Amino acid sequence: QVQLDESGGGSVQAGGSLRLSCAASGNAGSTPTMAWFRQAPGKDQEFVAAFGGGGARKRYADSIRGRATISRDNAKNTVYLEIKNLKPEDTATYSCAASPRNLIWSSLAQQAQYDYWGQGTQVAVSS
Repeated sequence: QVQLDESGGGSVQAGGSLRLSCAASGNAGSTPTMAWFRQAPGKDQEFVAAFGGGGARKRYADSIRGRATISRDNAKNTVYLEIKNLKPEDTATYSCAASPRNLIWSSLAQQAQYDYWGQGTQVAVSS
């Protein structure tokens, strides 16, 4: 079993930046693919970014590409999502997810491919 614990959310003005962290515990070594999803108020959960293949595969949603960087520190069993130039439409609860499979590119954005989920951390961006 793997536990995921997110942190780093908060309130920020548009144009600012945040770095979200997701610390994995338990059998964390068995999660070669990790990702971030988000859910804005009143909307469905959507894919944000994923890290797979030991870093060979980094995929980003169109809405955040160019403003976000996903990275992983294996020694700390932690994955990070840094978002710059935040916009009000980035306001959401950001959740970390992990898969015990080394997902291929086409599967990285699919929620159903991830077995483990964190509780989420809230990000609020004001204009």
